[in-house]
Amino acid sequence: MPELPEVETTCRGIAPYITGKQVTRVIVRNPNLRWPVSTRLGKELGGQTINSVSRRAKYLLLQTHAGTAILHLGMSGSLCLVKASSPAGKHDHIDIVFGKMALRLTDPRRFGSLHWTRRPAEQHRLISPLGPEPLGDAFTGDCLYRHSRGRKVAIKQFIMNSHIVVGIGNIYASEALYMAGIYPKHAAGKISRKKYQLLAEVIKEVLEDSIAQGGTTLRDFVNGDGKPGYFKQQLNVYGKVGEPCVSCRVPIREIRQGQRSTFYCPKCQP
Repeated sequence: MPELPEVETTCRGIAPYITGKQVTRVIVRNPNLRWPVSTRLGKELGGQTINSVSRRAKYLLLQTHAGTAILHLGMSGSLCLVKASSPAGKHDHIDIVFGKMALRLTDPRRFGSLHWTRRPAEQHRLISPLGPEPLGDAFTGDCLYRHSRGRKVAIKQFIMNSHIVVGIGNIYASEALYMAGIYPKHAAGKISRKKYQLLAEVIKEVLEDSIAQGGTTLRDFVNGDGKPGYFKQQLNVYGKVGEPCVSCRVPIREIRQGQRSTFYCPKCQP
């Protein structure tokens, strides 16, 4: 699944090409995504000028004077800038056309979504319940510590809860917990304030590093300009079961949490 760095990379990749451009038409080839695409999308978004492109959690926001298109890439989605005349593939479900250029949503599994709202985007039902951005000033170790008191949920699930903090997906949760030296199954309420302060710092670090290098390369992800990310080779634990830890040389282990793989070092994360 494209995670926050992938979405941020996509946001930065497409913004220079579509900001200030007028949407000449919207082509919806398959409206059956995670939620059905509104039949009015073409009328609402068509003719509007994109004033800004931004990201909130894993959502891309294409803002116009009339409203905002809220786009999520789901499990396997990607966006590419193509010639509007380019033939569409089987999984190319939506084109937002800007004259001779189009922003094309490709989504083989169709878990992505595209919504239109006339109200401020932060009031939309998908956006309003979200926690703070992990790279923003509101996200701190003290914030994590306060929200964790009395919580028995495992720390990995805790930091992946979008009501606590947004955008910490499976890959970066494993990486951040490794860097903070925290065992992924520890109860969130049992972790000290000092550890949370360190965890908040390394979450910011791992996300910033990944964004700077273009996002983690995944099978289903390409950047907005069609180029893959280049961060996967620098991951410490994710996907490295059986390989020696970069710090202590003890083999990396894998466990299942919430039907997802978690990777950790048994010595560095006691």
